Amino acid sequence: MKNMTVDTDRDLATKKKATFGVVFLTIFLDMVGFSVIFPLFPEMLDHYLERESLLGGGILTDFVISIQGLAFEGAVQNKSFRFETVIFGGVLGSLYAILQFFFAPIWGRLSDKIGRRPVLLMTLGGTCLGYGLWVFAGDFWILVLSRVLSGIASGNLSVATASIADVTSRESRSKGMAFVGVAFGLGFVVGPALGGYASQFILADESSSALSLNPFSVAAAISFLLALINLSWLAFSFKETLPVEKRKVRNDAKPVIFQLGQIQNPAVRDACLAYLFYMISFSGMEFTLTFLAVERFSYNPIQITKMFLLIGGTLIFAQGFFVRRFVGRVGEKRMALAGILIGLIAFLMLSSLHGESWFFISLFLMSTGVAFISPTLTSLTSLHSDEQDQGFHLGVFRSSGSMARAIGPLLAGLIFFKYGSSFAYFLGALFLLIPFWFLFRVPQPETKSK
Repeated sequence: MKNMTVDTDRDLATKKKATFGVVFLTIFLDMVGFSVIFPLFPEMLDHYLERESLLGGGILTDFVISIQGLAFEGAVQNKSFRFETVIFGGVLGSLYAILQFFFAPIWGRLSDKIGRRPVLLMTLGGTCLGYGLWVFAGDFWILVLSRVLSGIASGNLSVATASIADVTSRESRSKGMAFVGVAFGLGFVVGPALGGYASQFILADESSSALSLNPFSVAAAISFLLALINLSWLAFSFKETLPVEKRKVRNDAKPVIFQLGQIQNPAVRDACLAYLFYMISFSGMEFTLTFLAVERFSYNPIQITKMFLLIGGTLIFAQGFFVRRFVGRVGEKRMALAGILIGLIAFLMLSSLHGESWFFISLFLMSTGVAFISPTLTSLTSLHSDEQDQGFHLGVFRSSGSMARAIGPLLAGLIFFKYGSSFAYFLGALFLLIPFWFLFRVPQPETKSK
């Protein structure tokens, strides 16, 4: 009997380790897919505009012409960057995030019904297809199609997060979510670095075919290879984490945008709203950091890369070390509230203090704040959820963040160029009072296993 217990514990430990590995790589790749394109926006815009000019025009040319009259006075006077690039990048980034928003609850709900493994296999296959199309995105519409497929597939964040919840106890739930946070931080570091490095290698040909190599094919090919490794690892080593007896079939078919109203638990609903409003502010301020660095310090691409390395490194350290060690003593709610206050201070510093040293201190505080918030809010959502609702609730939670990443960059970019950086970051700081109020209403959950 004792040997059987030891074998069972060993099997559970092996299953947990395999689950963490696959989930880590899945979330890491989703974040890489979202951010790998960031440093490529200027060259990408120029490349496809030039290609369309040779072919007699296209949808991108029409889009750029339609927004040229929207450039504000401050953007026109500053020659360090093109306003069209900001809108171009914001639209592509928002497209990816909006699709995450719509599909995270769908994938989460489907995984509650049929299990996590088949949904992850399906979505990772879509990720591979999206990156594969990007490799041969000769025309701009092929690039857009590849981003659409990748965005739909990246809704599997909810399923991946639910898998972690399936194999962790209530006591260790926040530590597991901190592990998820490390994957986010690492993906955020590797994505832009991968895009910038791979852009040095040009494989483009002169073919007029819609499906042909482009200057960004190397970045796409590396991303495709990573996705293929992830899919293979999942297929061979990932075991189902949601038993059949714990699955739940839902028959309602309301539009996804109303899913937040379907959550009956007020604590879960307030946690999702806190995450939504926090990420609107954070993603907007994060998106405009590049322009802030150019405006104040005339940073070049290498210096901007170092800036993002600092942000990502801080995220990894704070979540992988500090949160995992101290969240049990402090509590998820207190740590998340502290993260919002730290972020508020960071945005006020970015608004009013213009020295370079203060700039990096502010970036450190901003990154620490989000490192405290992301895993703890995820844990609060999970801990207040019944087992059969994990996928659905975490799907709504992740889709709230996706919608915020769709709204935040465009909104912050417009305010930045209309009223200046100081006002934009001051407004971002004040906006954090909204998620603070929602989070304050969420009770600290019991963490003793049932």
